[in-house]
Amino acid sequence: MSKTSRAALAALALLNLAPGLIGQESARISSSGSGVVSNTIYRAAAEKKPTAREIVAEIQKQVGVPWQEKTVDTFKAGNPDTPVTGIAVTMMATMDVLERASAQGLNFVITHEPTFYAHLDVPEGMPESDPVWTEKRAFIEKHGMVVWRFHDHWHMRHPDGIEAGTVSALGWEKFQSPQSQYLFVLPQTTLKQLAEDVAKKLDSPVVRVVGNPDMKVTEVALSPGAAGAEAEFHALERDYVQVLLVGETREWETVEYAADAVTQGRNKALIVIGHVPSEQMGMVECTKWLQGFVKDVPVKFVAAKEPFWPVR
Repeated sequence: MSKTSRAALAALALLNLAPGLIGQESARISSSGSGVVSNTIYRAAAEKKPTAREIVAEIQKQVGVPWQEKTVDTFKAGNPDTPVTGIAVTMMATMDVLERASAQGLNFVITHEPTFYAHLDVPEGMPESDPVWTEKRAFIEKHGMVVWRFHDHWHMRHPDGIEAGTVSALGWEKFQSPQSQYLFVLPQTTLKQLAEDVAKKLDSPVVRVVGNPDMKVTEVALSPGAAGAEAEFHALERDYVQVLLVGETREWETVEYAADAVTQGRNKALIVIGHVPSEQMGMVECTKWLQGFVKDVPVKFVAAKEPFWPVR
């Protein structure tokens, strides 16, 4: 996630730690004057599918926060006026996700993270002729797919849609601070046990930990994704945050800071979950939310696979 969107939202939270898609077609009465609506009209209405643009317009109405003029939540590929046969909701529209979505007849992909390797989906310094980028664009076009990003406004909801899904998967709702959705007071455990529990519940094979594995832990902060070093520094410096859990972070910024704090004898630790597993359940939450008002086409969650695997 970028410094201009997710980082700004997370910085605010972690620094302060405070609180029908288609227009209805008119029924045509049969010429007999009997008042019976034509079955042909009923079938035509039933067969009409909403376009990707119409679905996005409904999302904008339903999301519950003002729609921002400057946002990454825009169409990234395909024709927005394409009739939608099904929606694939995902954390990241990888090639693998696109292939599986297409195979299921889901031609509208709603992704949380970029599709084309950069925050604005235009990879800097990469020519459009790059073979990987070219093949991905060609696949989307060949299969009549549309890709739209849903990042900024899903985070802006109250509660944050990603945070809510991750918290639910962890089972931490009852431990959440009333002052901040990002703070938790857990039953006492060890850092090692906490990391193992998070890895299991979020299905992450790549959890990494900085800190003493035997450290007793109760007070934690959860920041899925990549909020940025500034927000993470200020979270860890708080007396009431022993452990910060993040999706990903730079090793020469927050990781080094946490390691130095540990060396200095401070009761601090950092758990790096992995970006995909840290936010995946937030898009499961998004799928459920969309299913509540998108009724004309199927809405399915298509999981993004964790790209890393550990060496044992």
